[in-house]
Amino acid sequence: MLKIAYHPIYKHPLPEGHRFPMIKYELLPEQLLHEGTCSQENFFEPVFPEERHILNVHRENYYRNLTALDLKPSEIRKIGFPLSEALVEREHIIANGTIKGCEYALEYGIAMNIAGGTHHAYSNRGEAFCMLNDQAIGAHYLKTNDLAKKILVVDLDVHQGNGTAEIFQEDDRVFTFSMHGKANYPFKKEESDLDIALEKGTDDDTYLNLLKETLLRLLDEVQPDFIFYLSGVDVVATDKLGTLGMTLEGCAIRDRFVLETCKNNGIPVQCSMGGGYSPDIKIIVEAHANTFRVAQELFF
Repeated sequence: MLKIAYHPIYKHPLPEGHRFPMIKYELLPEQLLHEGTCSQENFFEPVFPEERHILNVHRENYYRNLTALDLKPSEIRKIGFPLSEALVEREHIIANGTIKGCEYALEYGIAMNIAGGTHHAYSNRGEAFCMLNDQAIGAHYLKTNDLAKKILVVDLDVHQGNGTAEIFQEDDRVFTFSMHGKANYPFKKEESDLDIALEKGTDDDTYLNLLKETLLRLLDEVQPDFIFYLSGVDVVATDKLGTLGMTLEGCAIRDRFVLETCKNNGIPVQCSMGGGYSPDIKIIVEAHANTFRVAQELFF
């Protein structure tokens, strides 16, 4: 059964000017239920995680200041959201959704998180709407419990996974692969194990051919026994924070290829949704919904 992390706190209201596209966290599960892709049985509600899982990834000083709402104004500006207790709680719940998703992926082959993909969170700071790095926390959970020997992070958000790259820069059990817009934030990028920076306006064919060649090669070279997939839909041409030229169809083909590759090779995969910022909320919801449709079709 496809298991999907979702909690009402995902749609936590933010001050005016920060709410869009947060509404997608409310509309996406409604759409999946309405069209019959999922039922209520597919969703599970994550809880607050054990602190030790967070501290495996994030520096204690940063974490204590974050939870005490005692970050410097400059640190809060880098995060981009007004800091609040509810927002920090939301970030914890998202991280636990990914931890539990790892367990479900080992059982069923795949698991999803309606939110997550907080790949700009560094070990010692937050950036760009990210405070706790959910997939990095999930990867450390797998390693700590000897549930995976070699992990591959496939980050296909339009923005480089700079926080994830920093966290695992000296960890040979986690291979970080980021394929992103060259001209996109972050403008000073970190060094992943493999970075592919794409030119402005990169179209479906160029993107998909490069992804297929690269991912198949990485499976041979890395030999992962677990994959984290960050399936950001800010790669589409309509995205106001992206620079690529992909179509909705091309984005869906991307998801199908990644998930089909995982399934055909028997590699469990945990998916976090990542970014999506098209001005039309329908495009965002449709692009994300495609990922869940493909997962249901391929695995169940």
